Amino acid sequence: MRLEQLRSFVAVAELRHFTQAAVAVGVAQPSLSKQIHSLEAELGAPLFTRLPSEVELTPAGETLLPLAQRILADAETAHREVRNLVGLTRGRVRLGATPSLCTSLAPRVLRRFHADHPGIELRVAEGGSQELVSALSHGELDLALVVLPPTGIDPALEATPILEEALVVAAAAGTPLPDPMRIEDLRDRPLVMFRPGYTLRDDAIEACRRAGFEPTFAVEGGELDAVLEFVEAGLGLAVVPEMVLANRPGLRAVPLAPPGLRRTIAIAQRRGVALTHAAAALRDVLRSDV
Repeated sequence: MRLEQLRSFVAVAELRHFTQAAVAVGVAQPSLSKQIHSLEAELGAPLFTRLPSEVELTPAGETLLPLAQRILADAETAHREVRNLVGLTRGRVRLGATPSLCTSLAPRVLRRFHADHPGIELRVAEGGSQELVSALSHGELDLALVVLPPTGIDPALEATPILEEALVVAAAAGTPLPDPMRIEDLRDRPLVMFRPGYTLRDDAIEACRRAGFEPTFAVEGGELDAVLEFVEAGLGLAVVPEMVLANRPGLRAVPLAPPGLRRTIAIAQRRGVALTHAAAALRDVLRSDV
């Protein structure tokens, strides 16, 4: 049973005339008649009684008509919904981003994407890069903005670098510090440290160890906003991306002397898994808007 057969059947049933039905469906009358005969043969029962000037539905035709109308309506709904998704008038994207990117890059990009595609639902998950990689690998996210580790990303994922940013030392405004600072200058200064799972934590600790010392923690275990609040309160220093200090007059950014510390931000997705149209559109915005 094909949709073309059902369309021809419904047209004849509603118009009670083969010639008029053929015109309405847009096929030649012999083709329409052939479709009706094939449908009757498949069902094993006549659907119409042919009269001199019109046709009438048989009991089998009366039974089939509401079912055929519902099938055609469902098919049209399916086509419309898919067209909406392809046309980006509906859909959903699940994006993961690190806390520093949620407060800097992500709002600007998502504002532009939402302006272009207001019907797309945006779901944002905030977490450390390691957590986002795990969520992406398990299919819980479509895309993730992550920090590329020196050893490379999970082989189950593919990542496209979009941004390289410098890390700086965050300090309370007015704190006397060398400018620029060397990593060695952090030896006797307490740090406000992120919780495990943050790439920023690993970067800062590894840099101190390469310089020959273990860092001292004044406060440990905070999320990004808490870390910045603790630094602003004068509890210690923190190594952070420079962009997160924008619009924070209570903090100052002290650059690190060359070679300094830098990190690469990438868009990650599952390898070999096709993105939805909505996710692909957001990926394109991320690539072009950074």
